[in-house]
Amino acid sequence: MTHDQHGSAMTGASAAAVRHYDRAIDELLHFRAEVDAEANAALAESPDFPMGNVLAAYLGLLTTEVEDARTARVRFEAFLRRIDATALLPRERAHLAAVRALLGGDFLTCGALLAEITTAHPRDALALIAGHQIDFFTGDARMLRDRVGGALTSWRADDRHYGHLLGMYAFGLEEAGHYDRSEEVGLRAVELNPRDVWGIHAVAHTYEMQGRFGDGLRYLDARVPDWSTGTFFNVHSWWHYCLYALETGDVARVLAIYDAVLADGQSCMELLDAAALLWRLHLEGSDQHARWRALADAWPARVAEPFYAFNDMHAVMSYVGAGRVGEAEKLIAAREAYVAEPRPGVTNREMTLRVGLPVCRAIVAFGRGEYEAAVELLLPIRHRVNEFGGSHAQRDAVQRTLLEAALRAGRREVARVLVSERIGVRPCSPYNWLKQAALADTLGDAAVAAVARDRAGDLARAALRDC
Repeated sequence: MTHDQHGSAMTGASAAAVRHYDRAIDELLHFRAEVDAEANAALAESPDFPMGNVLAAYLGLLTTEVEDARTARVRFEAFLRRIDATALLPRERAHLAAVRALLGGDFLTCGALLAEITTAHPRDALALIAGHQIDFFTGDARMLRDRVGGALTSWRADDRHYGHLLGMYAFGLEEAGHYDRSEEVGLRAVELNPRDVWGIHAVAHTYEMQGRFGDGLRYLDARVPDWSTGTFFNVHSWWHYCLYALETGDVARVLAIYDAVLADGQSCMELLDAAALLWRLHLEGSDQHARWRALADAWPARVAEPFYAFNDMHAVMSYVGAGRVGEAEKLIAAREAYVAEPRPGVTNREMTLRVGLPVCRAIVAFGRGEYEAAVELLLPIRHRVNEFGGSHAQRDAVQRTLLEAALRAGRREVARVLVSERIGVRPCSPYNWLKQAALADTLGDAAVAAVARDRAGDLARAALRDC
């Protein structure tokens, strides 16, 4: 019997395989690409190592890439045929059940099973980070907070990965709206481990949600070497940087970063960051045709099969931005056929039906200039857009689309409510005050519009004064 670095018993593994497994967990918590090499090395040492196979399956199934999931499924099913699962330890059998649920597309059952593992084994780092990603993919803010929060007191401050746990917890606190506590915990995580990109990311989210874009720029600028290279999270971190820069109105800086970092995305996660950034520019009338065309070319193979509705939305954005509305409509038709069939336990079907399809149809309507239709599609679902995953910051692209459609459609009452909500939550955001000015323009109130624009300018200058 062997044990991993957190004291969990494991079967079927040589000492060398366990060392590779432990290194893989460390690389995973650092979001470094070396996790794949270490996971493969563990299985090369002990091909039927249960936890090594579980880790490899999670790595393949949680990328939201169809091809990765297919490879993981074939590999894991072959492993299952070679072993006697009844001879495994209870924790290992529980992980096998969680992976089986995920293989079947049941994110919710997988997340629930991982929560049971964490209850019994709160120091199982793999159960925690896999569950944390499931919560993110399903947009479950409460579980993003409580899955890690419920395990935290079982870890010691001198544990090797305690800081990483704090980084995860900080993100959950932010998504659940506890911004002061999130900032405190995130800063502590990064103090313990300056290269904890998830912890840095959590702090960035906290500043984003409060409209503290000056603080966000200063925070990221001070730590560029820690978050900008060496992980598979680099592009997303630059995306956050661009959100701050957009608040300042510095479109040239945003496009320079886009061309240097985001334009050559190699994964769905990187492509959706690129699409989300260009879509924000599109909503403000900055149509980046050449950039959209290149991005649209990268999507067809990745959305050829239904897998994750959140990806579908960004593919549709790319097609609409590139002026290829026909391709967007073709993707929507394929997803309509997909949801027409009952698929018990397949989480993505419900995501697609309840949120993905309305959002995709609204984006197409917006692209066609059918703004009233976009409002009618988005308004009923605006409080449950989280159901198809992502973070508040990512889903804000949907909320901004609704607001812009309402302004352009002359839906002044709706626009007033949306602007008022935004200013109430983020009074420091120049974007929000510019939308107040736009609303005032539609009402013919030049004095209010001028005050709102002045407020936006003052906020931008005040926040950037020390940069």
